[in-house]
Amino acid sequence: MSTLLESIASAQASGALLSSSSENIQNMLARGSSLAVTVITELVESEQWEELNNRFFRTLAFGTGGLRGKTIGQVVTKAEAGPGRPDGRPEYACIGTNAMNEYNISRATRGLATYVREWHRREGKPGRPSIAISYDTRFFSREFADLSAKVMTDLGCDALLFEGPRSTPELSFAVRLRNAAAGINITASHNPPGYNGYKVYFDDGGQVIAPHDKGIIDLVNAGDHTYEALPEADRGRVIHLGKEVDEAYMERLEKLIIDPELFLRKPALKTVFTPLHGVGGVIIVPMLHRLGVTCIPVPSQMVPDGLFPTVKSPNPEYPEALKLGMELAEIEKADLVQATDPDDDRMGVAARDDSGRLVLLTGNQIGSLMAWYRLKRLFEKGILTEANRERAVVVKSLVTTDLQKEIALGFGVKCVETLTGFKYIGAKQRAYEEKLPADIQANYRSLTEEETREARLKDSLYFVFGGEESYGYNTGDFVRDKDGNAAVICFAEVAAYAASLGISVVTLLDRIYSEYGFYLERGESLTFEGAEGASKIRKLVDSYADNPPKEIEGAKVLSILNYATQDIHDSEGELLPKEAMIVFEIAGGWKVAVRPSGTEPKIKYYLYATEKPASGTFTPEQLASTKVRVAEGLEKLWQWLKSDAQLRADDAKRAA
Repeated sequence: MSTLLESIASAQASGALLSSSSENIQNMLARGSSLAVTVITELVESEQWEELNNRFFRTLAFGTGGLRGKTIGQVVTKAEAGPGRPDGRPEYACIGTNAMNEYNISRATRGLATYVREWHRREGKPGRPSIAISYDTRFFSREFADLSAKVMTDLGCDALLFEGPRSTPELSFAVRLRNAAAGINITASHNPPGYNGYKVYFDDGGQVIAPHDKGIIDLVNAGDHTYEALPEADRGRVIHLGKEVDEAYMERLEKLIIDPELFLRKPALKTVFTPLHGVGGVIIVPMLHRLGVTCIPVPSQMVPDGLFPTVKSPNPEYPEALKLGMELAEIEKADLVQATDPDDDRMGVAARDDSGRLVLLTGNQIGSLMAWYRLKRLFEKGILTEANRERAVVVKSLVTTDLQKEIALGFGVKCVETLTGFKYIGAKQRAYEEKLPADIQANYRSLTEEETREARLKDSLYFVFGGEESYGYNTGDFVRDKDGNAAVICFAEVAAYAASLGISVVTLLDRIYSEYGFYLERGESLTFEGAEGASKIRKLVDSYADNPPKEIEGAKVLSILNYATQDIHDSEGELLPKEAMIVFEIAGGWKVAVRPSGTEPKIKYYLYATEKPASGTFTPEQLASTKVRVAEGLEKLWQWLKSDAQLRADDAKRAA
């Protein structure tokens, strides 16, 4: 051990090892297991200083969304790899303070369970508090879920543990259905195979927000993974959740369909579906069959596999992820291709145009189609009327297309914009529930979908649709997060509606553009991995605040909104929390937003273009030429931003 410590001290002295890394390594060696000692020794002896910095430069931060980090290092040691597994997974999760492993799972659950138990006591609630746990198909997800259940039961909370992999939205639903105090989903959503995460929900089924977020974070960060289990009589128990929750969830999903008769038309709507090796098939396949949709799964991608072997990345935002689905759709002559990410909260779509060609839709386009369809049909069905339209609301994130705002206002309903992150949309849903009379609130979760809608239209606000540009959507109030299951069936209804008009989904979107104007968005990002990358991202973000551009691609910057420093209120008068995001409005009505990702080692850029028809509506020819011109303009804009970012990064490097 002394030789090992001398090597670490020498590497720190030479600058190869960060001081924070050295300190964290030494702390882990002092308290660590034999596996940790063996792994660190192997990395030190092979002089893998960059890998050690990436693993130890910080303790994985427990933020408002929980944890997310690598479970598999860039360098996998022999001790971690073990004897080898047929699925390609290392035997053990990545050792390090900045990694998703048993250490950080125990540490997070200790803090969460302690907070929940105290909150439960303060609220005067009877019995033991319970925490629902779900997990996806990623490497180590089941082990992390079992470990979470053990820690929380040791500390006096019941663990409502799903018997098999389930989706993020079903976890949110289960928290509400079972009146749990909190929920955990073990997932890294659409990240690459080497990642996993720990996503935390509170008693309303929404992601944790103030004031609970700070209380939980403080307790998690106040200690390490160690804890003292309560006496056996005071411990919680593990309660398994299964088909009964699936069925209750599916019954509620079915009520989201506005016009189920659309699915009875012949020929039946045919969709190819892929869960990208994740959990989506558990609910979506039987749900589509129940509605009367011909669902054709992609066989190879129905197999749960944390390696995600058939895609470069299990992200339905990326065209490559839908490649196998589109190939199958051509063989089967399917109308749609629909894909969900591993935890089934995001959905991507390819739909046919009038020529029969499959066209990939963006998250903004998918959301706009759903928002428009739901508003139009709710008015046609008499559910929304002139008398109650002021109590209907569409909620979207600030970085989502303004077309959705224009659609909402066009129907005379409210549009509320939130910060990025579906937790803020979920928080609005909670606020609308809390505006209901006390007697309704007390029984709200036991009411039918029709009863909750009637109550919201009478005494609060009826949540029609919530959307984010990053392929996340919600159309119901019984889930307080983005819902890939609901998105698949509700978009299928949009497609069935277009077919009833004798047009394609793409043409339906063009009709919306003709009425509201053409909106095109482009999302780009720059990736910087590891400890050095985190520093680069921070400096780059700071440069936009300290030295904002006066012109962007030759167009004058008209205004700058800095959400980290300015007091900005939403349309309901609520002060938005501070967030590292800057929005530049430039001449011509175009916009650029810049923010660091909260879940990935990236700085994100959002580009927005809008063109209104000169007279009333676009003709087909005008719309076609506008699409080409605007797309070319966004390409030039991105090339300018990319070059500017490189200059800023070079300046920061010289200044250092």
